[in-house]
Amino acid sequence: MKILIEGERYSLDSLLEIFDDPKFFIQDGYFGTINCVGYYHSLLTKNVVYILPKVFIQEGKVFGFTPQDLFDSNLQISFKHDSNYNWIRQLLVYFYNSLAEFKKRYRSTIIIDSSQSFELNSNLGLNEYSYLDLVLTFTNFYKKNKNTILYRHIEFISNQAKKAKWEKTIRTSLPIIVSKKLPLYTEIRNNQKKVNDEEELLSYFFSILNHFKTEHDLPISFDKTYRIITGHNFEKLQRTGLSRLRKIKHRYFADTLKRMYQLCELYFSKTDLSSPKRKKEEFISVRNYNIVFEDMVDKLFTEDIYDNSVDSISIQKLKHNEDGKIIDHIFQYKSLIDTENIFYIGDSKYYKSNAEAGKLSTYKQFTYAKNVIQHNIDLFNRNQPYPNTRYRDETTEGYNISPNFFIYGHLYDENNFDTPELIKYSAPKTSYHFEGRLFDRDTLFVLQYKINFLFVLKSYTHSNSGRINQFRESAKEKFRHEFLEYFNDPSACHYRFYEKDFGDSLPEFVNTNFKILNGKAIKIQESTLLLALHEKDEINVELLNLLDDFTIKMLE
Repeated sequence: MKILIEGERYSLDSLLEIFDDPKFFIQDGYFGTINCVGYYHSLLTKNVVYILPKVFIQEGKVFGFTPQDLFDSNLQISFKHDSNYNWIRQLLVYFYNSLAEFKKRYRSTIIIDSSQSFELNSNLGLNEYSYLDLVLTFTNFYKKNKNTILYRHIEFISNQAKKAKWEKTIRTSLPIIVSKKLPLYTEIRNNQKKVNDEEELLSYFFSILNHFKTEHDLPISFDKTYRIITGHNFEKLQRTGLSRLRKIKHRYFADTLKRMYQLCELYFSKTDLSSPKRKKEEFISVRNYNIVFEDMVDKLFTEDIYDNSVDSISIQKLKHNEDGKIIDHIFQYKSLIDTENIFYIGDSKYYKSNAEAGKLSTYKQFTYAKNVIQHNIDLFNRNQPYPNTRYRDETTEGYNISPNFFIYGHLYDENNFDTPELIKYSAPKTSYHFEGRLFDRDTLFVLQYKINFLFVLKSYTHSNSGRINQFRESAKEKFRHEFLEYFNDPSACHYRFYEKDFGDSLPEFVNTNFKILNGKAIKIQESTLLLALHEKDEINVELLNLLDDFTIKMLE
């Protein structure tokens, strides 16, 4: 097993020893720079290689090692056998499964621009098993069916117990001690001989499983009564197993045995040297891993866009802007100022840990928000707005606040795959045309968040919709709550809020003072005016005079 890191440089000789061709790195003199993320397995050298994302680099180290030390083969032995590194083995499985999940979703996802389709590269068919798939499938199959398999094995042996020679059996065999400390003899000495049609298949299956256990230090154990083929005989079985297996195909009718046969057939198909279809290597690699990260986060926040409902089709239009830009994440949730809904717009940022979005990313995010606002205004002008969604108030011509957020992958605790650790990160970024006009369409804010990358990785590969829905609702509430915290803190956002119920006189008041209130006020409820006073407006005498009978308002 080898672990490489995206974007890191390694000696060219070392890379050529594990890769059959240089498509996974860019050569630069005597070095090669890894230019993708993925999984690679050479069926000739038997190397399994993981190319992990750069997000795992923290202060120049990965798992406490420099990328070059991590590449050292001596450390790989520790990862395979040291119990302190169980989390790394777990991580590698989740990482591989995330690539397979992205590959499966790739054909139908609406996130990926067709111009980027070349970024996913694999020689594995959509329904084809990789070597690592087989390792995981064999292991999971055995864990789920080991009792059934052991029962059938013992049942066969028990059927031979007629006219048993117990003296010879007790003298020459060791029993299994079961409940109540009773001995169970799995080898019965008698004169009756019967051929076990299942024994040969069981022998092949457990020989393969034992090989996987030895190669990858799998946390499984099985009964020693099964006939295990090892060493040189197993290497011979790898070459000839497919033809030997097919000679006994007609013997099996039980579902468990048929599935066991299929798994053995898949394995031998990959190791049979005589097969002209046998591949020399298998791989899944992705350049621009930010595309995968976006899809992983989007599955957490906006998976409902993939259904066929009318609302989902409308949201897809919002994701794909008229100017060609594609929004990473968008969902409807409660407005910050009233009971209507508003669209929350998010952008996944795939960086090394502790990096932050620059001016270009911030500008693009504000452009996404402006596009969504304009789309909603177009619908409003056609009298076809989204239900319970309000962007512009006709009375004041003020615009609702559009919540935006950046979300970064981060590592908190290497053993934590189960909690999101969604934490506000750094100061919010702002953009405006007129300072002090909060309800102007060009006044925009974006909050920044870190999320546990290991949680995202695991959630992406698990189909627990209840768990994802629970996170989704709590995250949406968290975004709204922390936007409210920001706007309710005058020292942070530089605004104070005031409100007054005018009854029927609200339109007249707004018309009379429109120039003073422009961009600073918006109607909420039926007749209540909400006014955002910027700290620089505290010297605006005209505006301050309008605040008579207004009460201080905390957004909630």
